[in-house]
Amino acid sequence: MFIGLLGVILIGGIVFLGNVASRSTMPPASKDSLPKTFAKFPIKAKAAFVYDAKTKQTLYSMNGNSQLPLASLTKIMMAVTALELLHPDTVVTIGTESLQRGEGDSGLYGRERWRLSDLLGLTLVESANAGANAIAQAAGGAAAAQIAAAAGGVSASADNYETTQAQFVAAMDQKAAALGLHQMYFLNPSGLDENNNVSGGYGSAHDVSLLFSYAITKYPRIFENTTYGTRRFTSLSNLTHIIKNTDIFVGNFPGLLAGKTGYTDLAGGNLTIAFDAGPDHPIIVTVLGSTEQGRFTDAEKLVWATLDYLQS
Repeated sequence: MFIGLLGVILIGGIVFLGNVASRSTMPPASKDSLPKTFAKFPIKAKAAFVYDAKTKQTLYSMNGNSQLPLASLTKIMMAVTALELLHPDTVVTIGTESLQRGEGDSGLYGRERWRLSDLLGLTLVESANAGANAIAQAAGGAAAAQIAAAAGGVSASADNYETTQAQFVAAMDQKAAALGLHQMYFLNPSGLDENNNVSGGYGSAHDVSLLFSYAITKYPRIFENTTYGTRRFTSLSNLTHIIKNTDIFVGNFPGLLAGKTGYTDLAGGNLTIAFDAGPDHPIIVTVLGSTEQGRFTDAEKLVWATLDYLQS
């Protein structure tokens, strides 16, 4: 009997040791182990976040919940909000004030008429501030009506440029709240700095990543425009615009699904991209507060770090 019991113990011990050995060669995918993988790829950004949009898991976070200036990453929410207020075929006319307050040469013309979906594509690829303003102007009235309806009241009339822009920005804030993006709020639809101390939009790398996941899932055709180095758009006024992507690393990211750049004096260099780790495995990488060039190399390092981890 004793010998039989000893045999059971020995066999159990061998099985236990075998299990330990197998676990040591194939470590579990725990959050504690992930930073060690990503530590091999140091970055310049103040904050970074890597989000697995398929499994809804955080793969990496460095100051991921810190609230920072968004710069033109604001235009992601501008696009989402516009598409949830207006039909993609809505006609948008470029107004004089949108051009004057756009800062930067977008190549757009006053009174030029656009299909909303095409103008959004141009605006996202080129990060056109005038385009963002014109879209906000077109959607501001619808935004006011939506907010008023939710509050059980009557919307105020959009009688001037400032009022209409404010109504649209309020809808952007409302959408951020609905998505649970607690660090995110906006002061304008483009992300341009309001002054030397105040940005046009704020949020965390975590918030941007979740927003971008939502955006590319719900509106993939609109954001797909950002995967091209150059893109041709033709307005309803029959004017053709050949647009260069502000993402100069667009060809460096494997399986790129979408991307959006941002840069201002206050924000520094920002970038969020979505790439397919495949098959049908979208990953979101966001860096905030890097340098103008560093945002691209930071994101590229995080892409390869992610692939290194997923393939390990």
